Amino acid sequence: MNAVLDDRSVSVVIATRDRPELLQRALDGVRLQRHDAPVEVVIVFDRTEPDLALQCDEDGFRIRVITNARIGGLAGARNTGIQAASHAWIAFCDDDDEWLEGKLAAQFDALAALPEARMACTGIFIRYEGEDTARIPDTAVMNFEGFLNDRMTEVHPSSFLIHRDTLVNEIGLVDEDIPGSYAEDYDLLLRATRVAPLAVAESPLTRVWWHGGSYFFERWQTIDTALDYIVDKFPEFHDHPAGLARIRGQQAVAKAAMGDRSGAIRTVVDTFKLNPLEKRNPVALAVAAGLPAGTALKAAHRLGKGI
Repeated sequence: MNAVLDDRSVSVVIATRDRPELLQRALDGVRLQRHDAPVEVVIVFDRTEPDLALQCDEDGFRIRVITNARIGGLAGARNTGIQAASHAWIAFCDDDDEWLEGKLAAQFDALAALPEARMACTGIFIRYEGEDTARIPDTAVMNFEGFLNDRMTEVHPSSFLIHRDTLVNEIGLVDEDIPGSYAEDYDLLLRATRVAPLAVAESPLTRVWWHGGSYFFERWQTIDTALDYIVDKFPEFHDHPAGLARIRGQQAVAKAAMGDRSGAIRTVVDTFKLNPLEKRNPVALAVAAGLPAGTALKAAHRLGKGI
């Protein structure tokens, strides 16, 4: 028996900024859950005035509204919510995503089936231009080594459910030093899977909406700098050439998108040495040759993938 499941109360942390219609959709998804323990939503308004009218306190469900008390941005907002949380489990949901019915129940079932786990995710639907693409995590690679080799887009932070005590005292809070909070979820996954295995609910129970309003849709300098930070933080990447090549390939695309043609080509050469088959290299070269980066990104998104 997984002892941490004795208390299944959940605090859902939603960081938001100036997207009230999308936020309401996220809240509706949380309300869909039929859960046998208390649920609260902690909405953290980041660098914007909080909407106190959203607060409510009903039988077994409440919404609290607070402001980001830490560094501005997603990482600080999530940490503000984690520290304010009242319950035993922390869940994240981006303000432009939504949970589908049965999400929490399936995750607790997955945790019960893997007693060592302290964190669970679900499969996802990626919604782009009106179409859903299902992505299901492969349980065989849900470990630290697996995440070094591949970010695995199908493991999305809007599906994260984490034991609060484990998060705060063993894994550690969201890293607020990552430039622009980019890849803070990837950093958290790497640290979490060092501590305990990741349980997977193998159904698409979280819908992730990709659109031009998504924060990192085209912020290439932040992406490039943040990926350098991640590689420096986890020296194990240097023992996983394919994983390092994936990151360097992303950086090559980012440099090309910023107009740094020579930097992009140098990074492509370095990436090729690590892994000649890295699929981002031809994308970076195409962008360096004049293909608009947004065109390449949209083509990837139509397949339910990122760059």
